[in-house]
Amino acid sequence: MDKGASPADASSFVVTNRSVLAIAVPMTLAYLTTPLLGLVGTAVVGQFGDAALLGGLAAGALIFDVVFTSFNFLRSGTTGLVAQAFGRGDALEEQAVFWRAVLIAIVAGIVLAALSPLVATGGQWFMDAGPRVSDAMGVYIRIRLLAAPFSLINYAILGYVLGRGEGGLGLMLQLVLNGINIALCFLLGLELGWGVAGVAWATVTGEFLAMLLGLAIVVMRFRVAPRLPRHRLLDMSAFLRMLSLNRDIMIRSFSLLAAFALFTRQGAQFGTVTLAANAVLMNFFLVAGYFLDGFATAAEQLAGRAIGARAAAPFRQAVRLTLFWGLGLAAVATFILLQGGADLVALVTTSQDVRDVADIYMPWAAFTALSGVLAFQMDGVFIGATWSRDMRNMMLLSFLVFVAALLTLAPAFGNNGLWAALHIFLLTRGFSLFAILRLRLRTAF
Repeated sequence: MDKGASPADASSFVVTNRSVLAIAVPMTLAYLTTPLLGLVGTAVVGQFGDAALLGGLAAGALIFDVVFTSFNFLRSGTTGLVAQAFGRGDALEEQAVFWRAVLIAIVAGIVLAALSPLVATGGQWFMDAGPRVSDAMGVYIRIRLLAAPFSLINYAILGYVLGRGEGGLGLMLQLVLNGINIALCFLLGLELGWGVAGVAWATVTGEFLAMLLGLAIVVMRFRVAPRLPRHRLLDMSAFLRMLSLNRDIMIRSFSLLAAFALFTRQGAQFGTVTLAANAVLMNFFLVAGYFLDGFATAAEQLAGRAIGARAAAPFRQAVRLTLFWGLGLAAVATFILLQGGADLVALVTTSQDVRDVADIYMPWAAFTALSGVLAFQMDGVFIGATWSRDMRNMMLLSFLVFVAALLTLAPAFGNNGLWAALHIFLLTRGFSLFAILRLRLRTAF
């Protein structure tokens, strides 16, 4: 582990390339297991040769992702608060933040599990698919939401681990989670022939076992640490601060989802082929986003730790180095898509019409990594510093700018205008937060 993650020097540290990469590289690998998991689930269900089952799985996964994206604050918010406590050398507050997040996860998870029939019914109404697709989607959602308490506790565990800069441990936990899930997808879904239900039960089991492992590691660590007084855990002002932070991150996440939903909806207005081509191209942007998320996570921990230690120089260095590495990675992703995008599209779809349209708009998709890198990195900095109100407000501003650009450019320039609006959204997010950052630095230290 990088020495920057050692609590012995938590009040004074130096941010180096090694500090950044020690967090970013393992977490990038961990994040990349998520699309792999989705691919395996799709492949398993696809072996049954029933389009309705595949449609039900895809629709159920979409509804599930929308629901759980709303609770991602349990990961990112915990990371920021733990990082700041770590920077101050406050071991008791690290414990308190973790257990507060676990309490919120338990309550929210039980509520979600109890509401699974309602969520399934609402999802079926929203998707408005055929009867067999709706049935498969309902089965998937009802089973998978049983894992809600385990999934949310895993968010809290990962947030605590990353708050301490332990990227290697975070990678191990994600590999265990997704590895068990993938293995059980094949066993339950394919070998035992459970299909969609097997894929869902694989997720429930994987989340539960990963939770047990993560809790065991954290609790064993706390046993040799100072005992946490109950009054410190139940500090209402600290709880309210965490809830305020989580609320702002949730609003930010909803706004981001709304922007992507509008992008997809507008693409549908240009015809089925254009909609399909845009969907293929957006997958490339999302994969690039998984890479950039690794450096955003490094920015969360290092910026939060610097705020906790009231260390201005490491904070600025963290901003510089995470942006430097993020820009480099984004440039590589853009180059790869510009040079080999047509071949990648051909791997994803066999439809020649979709390939032809996707090739036309590939340059727009290729440059999304570069136009979005500052937004990803600034999100990490602001989450780590727990400047959630600024992040929320700039996201809402960016969303309004996106809507204005969409209404102006899409009617005038068609799908080119739609992609231009997306770039404007990404650039507005990044540069608005960067402008606020310069103001924040004058008072933060």
